[in-house]
Formats: sequence, C-alpha cells, structure tokens
Amino acid sequence: MKNEGLIAGFAAVAVVGLIGASVLYVMQHSGDDPFAQCRGGAVGGGAIGGPFTLTDENGKTVTDKDVITGPTLVYFGYTFCPDICPLDAARNAEAVDILESAGKIVTPVFISFDPERDTPEVLRDFTDALHPRMIGLTGTPDQVKAASLAYKTYYQKQTDGDPQYYLMDHSTFSYLMLPDVGFVDFFDRNISAADMAAQVECFVDAAK
Repeated sequence: MKNEGLIAGFAAVAVVGLIGASVLYVMQHSGDDPFAQCRGGAVGGGAIGGPFTLTDENGKTVTDKDVITGPTLVYFGYTFCPDICPLDAARNAEAVDILESAGKIVTPVFISFDPERDTPEVLRDFTDALHPRMIGLTGTPDQVKAASLAYKTYYQKQTDGDPQYYLMDHSTFSYLMLPDVGFVDFFDRNISAADMAAQVECFVDAAK
C-alpha cells in the first residue's frame, strides 16, 4: 500500500509539472507573463488554486477570499507529521520574517490533510508556535479533499501502522498566491528560506 501511495504521489507531482509548464510556455511565448523574471525554474503559472471553504484555527468558517487577502504562502500538511511538515512550515515562517524585514507582508497558511486529528485547537497550537500570523485551516474530509484537488496536491493515509498514530503520504509544495491574480508559482522543499524570500519579493514587486 505504501509503495502504491508513493507511486501515486510521484504521478500527482508529474501532473502538476506538466500543467504548469504548458501554461507557462503559452504565457512566455505570448509575452503576457508579468512574472517571467521572477521564476526560478521552468514551471509556474496555471490552473492551480481556487475556491475553498474550510475552518480556521479559531473555529470560524472561512473561504479563500477571507484567507488570501494579500501575498500568501499556502502549504498542505498535517501536525502529526514527524519531520517534513514542521520543517517546511518553519522554513516558510522564516521566509515570511525575512520578507517582513524588507517591508513585504506575506501570510503563511497551513492547510491540514488530516481533519480527523487536526482540530482547530490542535492547529492553533501548531501554527502559533511557528509564526504569529500563520493561519491554520482544517475542515470536513470533503472540504479538505476539495481544497487539495484545487491545488493539485496529493495525500493518502497509511494503513499499515498503529491506527492511532498513522502517518500520511503527501506532496510538499508551497504555493505563492496573490489576490486578484491567483497562483503564480510554487516552491519545492529544497529551497532555502532566503531564496524563497527573494523570489517571493520579486513576485510581489512585479504585481504592483
């Protein structure tokens, strides 16, 4: 089961790359990409992101319009993740602090793949420990699935371990969203906080 999940995960990542690359090709060759100078690689732009309805860390029902009110870094993970999610979320928080020191306010968002365990209270403790402005989001399984599909992410619960302390296979991209623009690029987990901040700053400046 785990190998099947990993294979599906790689397939999901490939789909994201193909969609982004094809859209970017059209944008760059038509001269309509205002962010071309900001992109770190050959993938970016495209039909990623979209409407969602979720519950924030304070128990309030929110939509994407309530959350993405300025430059926003969106990450999908879960709080029981033993290593990858807290490290990626901490990297995003560090990038946000670097940007703030440069006069750019960017909001970090953490959307849980694991609504079974990630209640608003659990998310609040997790996000508050990482950054005072980080927004934690959860929801019903159907709401989380809809948000995941909108962002072309992948997740799957492992079923071969302790049912109380299960792990989850999942994709690990961070998505830069701009209000009135939508998705502009994503970052993999190998990018440093400093490099992420530099690229995000370029996008924010180009959007003015």
